[in-house]
Formats: sequence, C-alpha cells, structure tokens
Amino acid sequence: MAVNENDEAHGLLRAELARLRQEHRDLDAAIDALEESVAGDQLQIQRLKKRKLVLKDRLSFVEDQLTPDIIA
Repeated sequence: MAVNENDEAHGLLRAELARLRQEHRDLDAAIDALEESVAGDQLQIQRLKKRKLVLKDRLSFVEDQLTPDIIA
C-alpha cells in the first residue's frame, strides 16, 4: 500500500507542478502585456512580479519533492 500512496502523492505533486508552471506562464504574459501598454500600471506590474517570484519558489519546492535524494 505504501507504494500506491507514494505514487498517488507523486501524481498530485506532478499535477500541482503543471498548474504552477501554467500560472507562471500566464503571469509572464500578463506582465508583458502591462509593460507594453502605454498606461502600464506599475503597482500592478510589481504585484504580478512578486506573485511570479512566489510561484517560482513553490515550483522549486515541488520539483525538489519529486526529485529523489541522491547521496553523492
């Protein structure tokens, strides 16, 4: 049963990873669009960039959870 639970946990992490990557790409597009607009809202751009950094940290954490520990 432990193997099945482990597979299920990895599946959930992979799904979260895919969702986070998509959200990260969406934020990239939103930031680019705001920066290109004539009246780009700098406060909104800063908020989106901060959210993007939080996502990047979460992505790294989830990727580390999926990567097996290898003792060198």
